[in-house]
Amino acid sequence: MAQETPNMHSKGSGADAQTCSQALPGLVAAFRFHANGIGEELSTDQPMPDHHDGWLWLQFDLQDPRTPKSVQSISVLPAAAQTLLVEANNQQQLYANETCTYGVFADLVDDSNGDAKDIGFVQFAMTETLFISSCRSRLSAMDSVRDLIRSGKKFSGVAALVEIIFERVVDSVDDYAKALAENLDDIEERILIDEPGDQRATLGHIRRAAIRLNRQIANSLSLIHRFEHENARREKLSLRFATERLGQRLDWLNSEIAAVRERAHVLQEEAMLKTADQTNRHLQVLAIVATVFLPATLIAGIFGMNVKGLPLTAHSDGFLWSMVILIGASGLVYWLLKRSGILDR
Repeated sequence: MAQETPNMHSKGSGADAQTCSQALPGLVAAFRFHANGIGEELSTDQPMPDHHDGWLWLQFDLQDPRTPKSVQSISVLPAAAQTLLVEANNQQQLYANETCTYGVFADLVDDSNGDAKDIGFVQFAMTETLFISSCRSRLSAMDSVRDLIRSGKKFSGVAALVEIIFERVVDSVDDYAKALAENLDDIEERILIDEPGDQRATLGHIRRAAIRLNRQIANSLSLIHRFEHENARREKLSLRFATERLGQRLDWLNSEIAAVRERAHVLQEEAMLKTADQTNRHLQVLAIVATVFLPATLIAGIFGMNVKGLPLTAHSDGFLWSMVILIGASGLVYWLLKRSGILDR
């Protein structure tokens, strides 16, 4: 039987009523889920149906200045949820009452490339017949779930949709963590074979990305455990989702990312030691060269003094003998260094 979404639009008269009957400005994606769990994509340019046989998912763009007014028109949501949906948030949150669950969770930005992907945040609110989400950029998990809906995947309810979104967030972070680990494997091989190239910058990007991910996953774990503890006796079972299974996956993922972060830290130190060792070898070569030519420099300095009584100044072969003395002195120092084993270190 078709059911009515409670107070989907605010009541009004005249022009206000006409405006509320039109499409919701700032809406970028909309899906209507039927009783069989199949989702149907709706046009964002058309008014949302007040009567349907299932529930709705509405996705808003926070960069659209019209979004706050559209969200405020959905009066079925509590004021706190409406405020959270339109405010700029970079901290994960999770709240619930008997009629609505709302909060903020982290996801990877879909169009980010390189060693350090950006982290975006999704604001959401869910009731038994409505799921509202809003974000400022394209996010990996949200795009993935929308593709699932378009492919015909069935969802038993709003809570099932939220579970899949969280699962896709974990999957995307897991894939990113694996990519970081593969980069670390390649860098480790380069360090072990002393291949030229400074890997410290790349390691710095990887370590920074792992630290940021670790921080967000730890926050998610804390929120999930608190949510599970505080809402264990909730009567609205349709608004609950599998927090225990999600917590286990987050805990495992947190350990994996922590391992990537630790590996990056260790390889950073090893790369610094390799660089320091190369610098020391270069300095050693310079020191040997300076030592070999030190006697020659001293002798050349003596012969270059503009004073009377210098040897070989009146001799016709004075320059030749001076060069012999210079080369001989340098050769003698080189032989001494070679015999002492300094050159072989």
